[in-house]
Amino acid sequence: MTRHDQPPAHEPDRPRDLDLTRVICPLAELDDPGARGFTLGEGEWPLKGFVVRRGAVIRAYVNHCPHAGFPLNWQPHVFLAPGGQLIRCIMHGALFEIDSGECVSGPCAGHGLQPLPIEVRDGCVVLDDGVPLRDPD
Repeated sequence: MTRHDQPPAHEPDRPRDLDLTRVICPLAELDDPGARGFTLGEGEWPLKGFVVRRGAVIRAYVNHCPHAGFPLNWQPHVFLAPGGQLIRCIMHGALFEIDSGECVSGPCAGHGLQPLPIEVRDGCVVLDDGVPLRDPD
């Protein structure tokens, strides 16, 4: 087989149809329990969110506390309360359910985090194609 007869080279771990602009992280890099912040998109208002995992549950939310609109974290990827069972807003101490994003304690009780649709595809956590890559209004 000559060099020109060889099939095109591709990375075996990256299927050609995976939209890399929507990959949040490889699933293997998301601890259990754990969370990772992400920024997708470009310009002045890219989408800022986080993905959280506890067991088989993997969810993503916009990184805004419903109480005041501030990001929930001060340090990169630190979104969980001690013990890893709840999401915590570092600014006001509000606590949120991982499964639903519902506030269960703090100044925004009765409100919740804005969910983002995701899926695990080809070993990666991927943001749904229908989500605009900009901060929500």
